[in-house]
Amino acid sequence: MKLHTLSVQDALYALQSREEGLSEKEARKRITDYGYNELSGQKPRSLLSRFAEQFNDFMILILLGAAFISFLTSLFEGNADFTEPLIILIIVVVNAVLGVAQEAKAEHSLALLRKLSAPEAQVIRDGKRKLLPARELVPGDIILLSAGSMVPADARLLQAEQLRVDESSLTGESEPVKKCADCRLAAETPVGDLINMVSAGSVVISGHATAVVAYTGMRTQVGKIADLIQQDISPDTPLKKHLAHTGKLLGITVLAICLFVFLLGTIQGRPVFTMFMTAVSLGVAAIPEGLPAIVTIVLSLGVQRMAKKKAVIRHLAAVETLGSATYICSDKTGTLTENRMTVTELSNGKKTLAENEPEAKPLLLCAALCNNAYFESGGSGNGDPTELALLNAAKKASLCNPMPDTRYRRLAEYPFDSSRKCMSTVHLLSGSNIFPLPAMPQDTYAFLVCKGAPEVVLSHCTSLYDNGAMTPLTAPLHRALTDYCNQCAERALRVLAVAYRPLTDTSCRKLLDRNTPANQAERDLILLGFLCLMDPPRPEVRECVRICREAGITPVMITGDHALTARAIAADLGICSPGDRPVTGEELAAMSEAELIECVGTCRVFARVAPEHKVAIVRALQARGEVVAMTGDGINDAPALKAADIGCAMGRGGTDVAKEAADMVLLDDNFSTIVAAVREGRGIFANIRRSVHFLLSCNIGEIITILAALLLGMPSPLLAVQLLWVNLITDSLPAAALGVEPTEKDVMQRPPCNAGKSLFADGLGFKIAFEGAMIGGISLLAYVLGNRFFHAGSTMTFAVLSLSQLVHAFHMRSDHPLAEIGFFTNPKLLLSFVICAFLQISVITFPFAAKIFSVTPLSRSAWCVVAILSLMPLPIVEMQKRIQKA
Repeated sequence: MKLHTLSVQDALYALQSREEGLSEKEARKRITDYGYNELSGQKPRSLLSRFAEQFNDFMILILLGAAFISFLTSLFEGNADFTEPLIILIIVVVNAVLGVAQEAKAEHSLALLRKLSAPEAQVIRDGKRKLLPARELVPGDIILLSAGSMVPADARLLQAEQLRVDESSLTGESEPVKKCADCRLAAETPVGDLINMVSAGSVVISGHATAVVAYTGMRTQVGKIADLIQQDISPDTPLKKHLAHTGKLLGITVLAICLFVFLLGTIQGRPVFTMFMTAVSLGVAAIPEGLPAIVTIVLSLGVQRMAKKKAVIRHLAAVETLGSATYICSDKTGTLTENRMTVTELSNGKKTLAENEPEAKPLLLCAALCNNAYFESGGSGNGDPTELALLNAAKKASLCNPMPDTRYRRLAEYPFDSSRKCMSTVHLLSGSNIFPLPAMPQDTYAFLVCKGAPEVVLSHCTSLYDNGAMTPLTAPLHRALTDYCNQCAERALRVLAVAYRPLTDTSCRKLLDRNTPANQAERDLILLGFLCLMDPPRPEVRECVRICREAGITPVMITGDHALTARAIAADLGICSPGDRPVTGEELAAMSEAELIECVGTCRVFARVAPEHKVAIVRALQARGEVVAMTGDGINDAPALKAADIGCAMGRGGTDVAKEAADMVLLDDNFSTIVAAVREGRGIFANIRRSVHFLLSCNIGEIITILAALLLGMPSPLLAVQLLWVNLITDSLPAAALGVEPTEKDVMQRPPCNAGKSLFADGLGFKIAFEGAMIGGISLLAYVLGNRFFHAGSTMTFAVLSLSQLVHAFHMRSDHPLAEIGFFTNPKLLLSFVICAFLQISVITFPFAAKIFSVTPLSRSAWCVVAILSLMPLPIVEMQKRIQKA
């Protein structure tokens, strides 16, 4: 049932209501039928289910399996040594706790959406006015609206007097919407153009109205948005996909290698139990136990750095997604623009006027007089945004202090009317307050000021005030003025014309005494000029758009505003070319899925869109393989913010619903913060990639050390507890320190991180294999030299394997040589090296620790060999970097 297509009486009939309102008995019955006027929510997940979800990872499951096998093996051997399984379990549980602590989204979004319903509403029931909780409203209730009211439910207007409603948080349109009760609209009229309806959550700016409730709860426009948020499933981030794939690949590979080692040793005639323990040790060595925790730590540190730059991350795993973003879909109002109407140009139609010019003063003063906005004692303004913009322009020119009404007393007003498209006021001219027009006749007692649509005001004018003289408004001049206004409209400027007429004492009294109609009072006017207004773009956005394009990111405007306005602002910001044609929501609705996917690949401006269109655009881009960041501040942005790979809400001007649906909140509402966040996101992704590179190359080195020894017929050079210790040393502080590596200077000159690429793309797989073979070869050499010359092969292998990995961490900082980036530019990595090297040397040196790890003390010469072998990765990898760079 589309009530906006019906007349007032038909709408009342369709809702089985009447102007006297429903009876209390009928209202109670309808509550049973329709439910309360509130938004339903999803059942929140329990803490236990959230915790269990953290273990839904292939690599984590293998780690748990390794811990369980190690536990059973310890029981079977009868030594009750549970150190290994306990350490693995601690790492896994800590990671799960960190993950649970970061989760909070849909439940908070819906709770805030429920708060949008006005807590109380003026209702007529049984012919009497009552104040009721808004949740008790039902379809058919008659509600009363006045300035300042929040609309409690979607309703069809019955009567409206000068009603203007702010729907910017629902539609994205910055201008309050003038409502009309008597009109009937087409069935397919977009939400933003339903002028005979009011929507829940919108705010009455001026006027008053009576309306019949049409939809409540989840059937309102806000309810549909809540339903979209409930139905939508946030996509996995690129990193999460990569790590899941890497975990499965690594787990399967490890299982295959362990099985191969076990079978090979058994075939060689080695004891079955010994080979089983060796295979388990190899599994422990191969799996980077600390990888999940390191990724969480790196992301958490990234969150802290981004918070200092005014970008608060609400979803930990989504931090790096910005680094992979290929599209930024931005709402216009309040995001790309200031959401504040501003006078940007003054003109008399023949030339542009500076605000300090004498000719501009009467134009600005009259615009401030014919105005119902006002300043409070604290200096803040109240009223219609357009009128407030005019008042601010006059204040800037020092024409509004004190308020103009105190100097030019208002005698009468002809309110704005949609049929007249203008407003007029009559003001007294007395005392020393001489109106600043030299052409004012000597017998002037008062004057009428008219402000409104240029075509209407021009039709009432007979002359133009130009440089202190009156110029007759001839047909050619009229056409020239009309052309100027049309050109302004093409530049997305809203144009208001201002004119005046001097009144003698006699003519003023006649006008007031006889209640002269507006069309007779607004005649023989003198045109003062035009004021051009717009919701101006944020000054920093142009540069941000340029940087985004340079970084391979495509900015797109998605707005509920008009197409002409959207295109002009987008072209001004560099988002699109001036000749590009915007696509409207109506056109989007008519497209098939395939047509929409093709359209989003070329279109950069979408106008007059509804919330479901925004979600469809985001999903169509994702279907093209794009990683989409969505920015916004209104209620209408919430579903798209959640559907996007990462949603960015505005912290100051944004609605609470948008903030809670987003992954990131920009505290300063500054579009440039998004660019800083993208840069930081790319740096975080690079740091996580470094950590994965480091951990896997080290673990491959451990695998090669054991596997090569086995193939060469040697005993296992390392015990399981030694392997676990090496993993803990290298998987902890050095890997975490790589996570805070400063972002490289040229990161925004590179293309976005390809979400479809494997973590091992761009030669990373080869580097990991080469460096792992290097570490394994050096460690095996230590084993051979230790056995032959020092009778401490296992201990030297243990020391070299650990220390060489600590040295190797320095190479992970960049693909550039260390000499270029500076050896000391990451002090945390230096500190981690010192701490971990001290711990490694301590477990060999101190007898108590040496007994636990089954190692023997080393002589000075043995330590010298260990030092030389441990430093060997330094020249080898540096030479590899220079060869690749050449």
